Amino acid sequence: MDIRQLRYFIAIVEERKISAAAERLHISQPPLSQQLKTMENELGTKLIERTGKFLEITEAGRALYKYALQMTQLMEEARMEVKEVGNGESGRLTIGINTFSVNGLQDLLHQFQKKFPKVTYTIQQNESSHLCQLVRDRIVELAIIRLPLELDDFSAIHLYTEPFYFITSNKKQPFNHQIMLADIQNYPLILPSTEGLGVHYMILEAFSKAQLHPNIIAECSDISLLLDLVACNFGEAIVPETFIKQYKNYNIQAFKITDTELSASTGLIWLKDHHLSKTAQNFTKLLTRYHQQNTDLQGQ
Repeated sequence: MDIRQLRYFIAIVEERKISAAAERLHISQPPLSQQLKTMENELGTKLIERTGKFLEITEAGRALYKYALQMTQLMEEARMEVKEVGNGESGRLTIGINTFSVNGLQDLLHQFQKKFPKVTYTIQQNESSHLCQLVRDRIVELAIIRLPLELDDFSAIHLYTEPFYFITSNKKQPFNHQIMLADIQNYPLILPSTEGLGVHYMILEAFSKAQLHPNIIAECSDISLLLDLVACNFGEAIVPETFIKQYKNYNIQAFKITDTELSASTGLIWLKDHHLSKTAQNFTKLLTRYHQQNTDLQGQ
């Protein structure tokens, strides 16, 4: 039996006449009668009996009718769910987020949830290089990463570029002038991230280009701990602007570094030549539109 035959059988049971069932199904009577006979032969039992003008369902037919209703309902639900996944109304958004995350991401995900309430989420946070591997392995479909990185395997959209800030405890005397790398090099620095990765590399490269030698006392990829260490006057740090916007309630003060090209670019990546799910496409459109609007507002 197939799902078409089950639908035929349901119509016969509910209409109690072959002619009425055929009219409901928009087919002629002889093929419908033949389908019923084929089902009875396959199952080896009578499903329908004629009593006067109407057809009556047998005990075996009643058992089949119960399962036929369940199976056709499941098929309809499957059709609807596949259709919703196909157009992005349902499905799963799998995305990797850089350790320093993205300013406004919570609001963005909330907007997406309101627009697509049936979508579920897998969100992984890690260093950018590891996120690239997660995309390669198809553990996540999208990733928001810090650039530059080797992106030969990926399609990428640049989202924004941001400056770096020098952060110190509120207990320290604030600077009354622009901050330069030369002002920073003798402070005990806690570098975000770890050696060889993203932000860590960019900061050391900036000092190297300026022929300066920073006083690095620690490396810390745990953002909350780094802030606690700065707030308690354990040391100072250099962090991207997003970091400042996300963590406003710590006892720290921030000063923009002005004499260097030190900046951090953020991009969205996915596997090159790989079809993006409609859910991922919808989120990509929302994310790029969100950052374009922010860029336009900042330019006004």
